Amino acid sequence: MTRLDRLLCLLMLMVCSLVEGAEPKFREQVLDPEIGKVCYAVTLADVNGDGRLDAVAVSENRVLWYENPSWKKRVIIDNQTIADNVCIAPHDIDGDGKIDFALGAGWTGKNPGTIQWLGRRESLDEPWHVYAIGAEPTLHRMRWGDVLGTGKEQLTISPLNATTGNGVRLMAFEIPANPRTDRWPSTVLNHDLNRMHNHWHDKLENGQIATLTASREGVFSIWKNGDEFVAEQLGTGAAADEPNLRGAGEVKIGRLQNGTPFIATVEPMHGTMLAVYLPVKEPAKEKGKSIWQRHVIDDGFRRGHGLWVADMDGDGAEEIIFGHSDTPQVPGVNVYTCTNEEGTQWSKQVVDAGGMATEDLIVGDLDGDGRPEILAGGRATHNVKLYWNEK
Repeated sequence: MTRLDRLLCLLMLMVCSLVEGAEPKFREQVLDPEIGKVCYAVTLADVNGDGRLDAVAVSENRVLWYENPSWKKRVIIDNQTIADNVCIAPHDIDGDGKIDFALGAGWTGKNPGTIQWLGRRESLDEPWHVYAIGAEPTLHRMRWGDVLGTGKEQLTISPLNATTGNGVRLMAFEIPANPRTDRWPSTVLNHDLNRMHNHWHDKLENGQIATLTASREGVFSIWKNGDEFVAEQLGTGAAADEPNLRGAGEVKIGRLQNGTPFIATVEPMHGTMLAVYLPVKEPAKEKGKSIWQRHVIDDGFRRGHGLWVADMDGDGAEEIIFGHSDTPQVPGVNVYTCTNEEGTQWSKQVVDAGGMATEDLIVGDLDGDGRPEILAGGRATHNVKLYWNEK
């Protein structure tokens, strides 16, 4: 290689590095201008098996999917559950190699908090079957993960409010041999926390799956230790005299460019602050606690609700994607990028200012270009939007 060739290669590497770290440009596309009273949840799944992620959205009485790339809208269920539908989690439940969905509904008032799964019929244009799993009052969120260490994923659910005992029942449901007719065995992972607005799964160093929870008591990590489950507090959450203004409401875990983990939270529930927790070299030696260092990176909004982490710009570090509604100014969708090695400073990029009163959002690569898109659903705006991540 000549000296000129080496110089050209160096210049190309420098340009690629600059492009990878450049702030993404987003182009919005409305998938549904009026899904219902509220778009409670959104998710991504390859519904038709063509290798592309499709958009799925949940309203108070329907579950809809939008086919990639035409975005044709189809009904999965319509008025087949107790209102309101509130959460959804895709998974191949019956083992036929095709995506099914677990769905939570009937979560408000005196409703039982129904847990069910949705199985397709012969045609994707027909409404899907609804099969019962169980019930838990104030059921609010659900995710799949092998929290029991059986080698198969279970459905972990978190209710919002305690109905018996000291706190909500964080539970894992196992898929039985015949999920259509057999009872789904359940295991209580924890029963001590209150106002658990959301949870997330994270893989520990030993390969175990831990459940991160955001509740009135703060941020906890819960995992199986032998025959028992242990809970360790990692974050304090917001501090307040009023109990329901304490703690955290949303939680995700990500990685900085150097590999350091961080926990992102919205505080308190439906809160006004976006916070980041970073591990400390010598955590406090107190039973059941290993408190990470808390940094508030944004505040002043109202009803923070949607939260995700993903590498949006291809630089190897994960950004925070956050959505809120009901603000004094405008609701919106924002992306936060870490600007220092320590993870304590973050810059804010506004993706949507006013057009999305975010109830839920999720991130995934919908066009195969290596850069993930944002799918969001609105509460006061009643809409479903896709934000294309364009270089």
